[in-house]
Amino acid sequence: MPISRRNLLKSSALAATASLTGVGCSPAEQAQAPQAVGVQTSGVDELLTQATDLILNAYPESASSAGIDKGKYLRHKSELTDRSAEGQAQIKADVNAMLAQLNAVDTATLAEDDALDVKVVREVFEMSAKGFDLPYGDMALLNYNWSYRNSPYAVAQNTGAFVEIPSFLDASHKIANADDAEAYLLRMAAYAAQLDGETERTRIEGGRGVVLPDFLLQKTLGQLRSARSRSPEQWGIVTSLIGRTNAMQGDFAARAKLLAAETIGPAIDRQIAVLESLAPKATSDAGVWAKPDGDAYYDWALQAGTTTTMSPDEVHQLGLDELASLHARMDPILRSIGYTEGPVGQRMTALAKDPRYHFSPGDKGRAEIMQFIDDAVAEIRALMPQAFATLVPGFLEVTRIAPEVEAGAPGAYGGAGSIDGKQPGHFWINLRSTDLHNKFTLKDLTYHEAIPGHVWQGEYTFKQPLIRSLLAFNAYSEGWALYAQQLADELGVYDESPVGRLGYLQSLAFRACRLVVDTGLHAKRWTREQANVWFVENNGSNPEEVRGEVDRYCAWPGQACGYKVGHIAINQLRDKAQRELGDQFDFRRFNDAVVLGGAVPMTVLGQVVDEYIARARNA
Repeated sequence: MPISRRNLLKSSALAATASLTGVGCSPAEQAQAPQAVGVQTSGVDELLTQATDLILNAYPESASSAGIDKGKYLRHKSELTDRSAEGQAQIKADVNAMLAQLNAVDTATLAEDDALDVKVVREVFEMSAKGFDLPYGDMALLNYNWSYRNSPYAVAQNTGAFVEIPSFLDASHKIANADDAEAYLLRMAAYAAQLDGETERTRIEGGRGVVLPDFLLQKTLGQLRSARSRSPEQWGIVTSLIGRTNAMQGDFAARAKLLAAETIGPAIDRQIAVLESLAPKATSDAGVWAKPDGDAYYDWALQAGTTTTMSPDEVHQLGLDELASLHARMDPILRSIGYTEGPVGQRMTALAKDPRYHFSPGDKGRAEIMQFIDDAVAEIRALMPQAFATLVPGFLEVTRIAPEVEAGAPGAYGGAGSIDGKQPGHFWINLRSTDLHNKFTLKDLTYHEAIPGHVWQGEYTFKQPLIRSLLAFNAYSEGWALYAQQLADELGVYDESPVGRLGYLQSLAFRACRLVVDTGLHAKRWTREQANVWFVENNGSNPEEVRGEVDRYCAWPGQACGYKVGHIAINQLRDKAQRELGDQFDFRRFNDAVVLGGAVPMTVLGQVVDEYIARARNA
């Protein structure tokens, strides 16, 4: 599969002819050099190559996740992001310098594809620059691995190196030879440095009054202490390396154990100590409104999460309206299966208690869940030719979230594999308790995270220029994942299962509730308990799942709002295409257009669909 339409990585050939100056300098230095970014395609390609290099230099993990940590990008295989205050300041400077160069490009003079690429990249850098201007938090918009979340906290139960790096190394750092193992060990040392960098930022920001809510602080400390209660030899970051180097000559296992015990462990202790020192300052205020300039922070986070300019009040009302509409669709189905009394949420709570839809407890149920997912994937994979004219492999591996972090992790998450097709996409499933999942919602969750959701859609980005493959937009990717659930319903998977369709509709209602709860917490000053009760009562959701969800929103303001906002936008554009094309509208070609256009902000997706409509008219 080609990396891009125009092979962005032909920079060595372009370098001989490009008129752009400053090549080879740092982004900050390039901003000071005279620029000649005009209508020449080679100049745009070179500028986007520089932006690609900036992202990979700032976030080396992206090279491994994308499967390009070789050749030109080999050095990144032994590196991790500098998460210290100084490292983040350098990324900020480079982002601002690159944005200045992108702003100098006149997109009106460019070919259609080039103009779209520049617009998409520029919007990412603009939003990132605004995020870096905020006085605190973890700005992740440019990060291929964790671009789905931004947080006012450097460390939380679902944010930070402790949560992210061990699973990243296990899933994305491939070990085929001794050099790869050496690179892994270097990354283990860099992981300890990341922990210390985040610890120092947590201490500094705590002095400014930015402290985790007390309930998140205790949850985060619980995860860290749990890890320290186990022998470092048992940590996933150690056992992953040992399991993959058993047949190799070298002392990799011994060195990994030593690094864990003498370098990583003490770094975790230092993080625990700083969090404990901040505990007296922690309050139960759940929303970012309680932090310095909290309203301004939430305005930015909501814009970043939805790639729209909707206000918190508008998002809140949208959630209420969507929830009412979905409940109107669920009510007759519930009545048809005998659930006739009480609000929809109450009836869904009753349905969830039906033992017919439960998995067994313990390891037996965990095995049942994994088999259930495998069966759902096989069924939906066979239906993909009915929904897409252009197919991708859908290379997928279903993996349990590591037990040491699953207490603070979401119920599931997923993403595509590597650009070269050698690394599978992953559907990570939380199995801390089999009660997290039931048989009328798990198929729908599989469509969201795997096929035709995140794993499937992500593979289409590999057809884009490299930088477009590295960038992700929360509202687009999560909106697509909800649309993927809709596609499964439209393909008939629930035609003989009204309870399954209820699970699908409840999932959409779940995302509508997120609009209400996220804005409630961060703009309307709801308490954590108020959010939990409202969510359970209005959607009939699993109370344990809701507790984890609400805590997630507290740590990731705005992120949860991207799902339904993106989903609504895609459907509005499909309605537009159907109106304008009439009999020329092709369901499969529309779906192709949305995924082949690549990940884009919602403000740009309309342009992508307009171009599809124009092509269809002229076909």
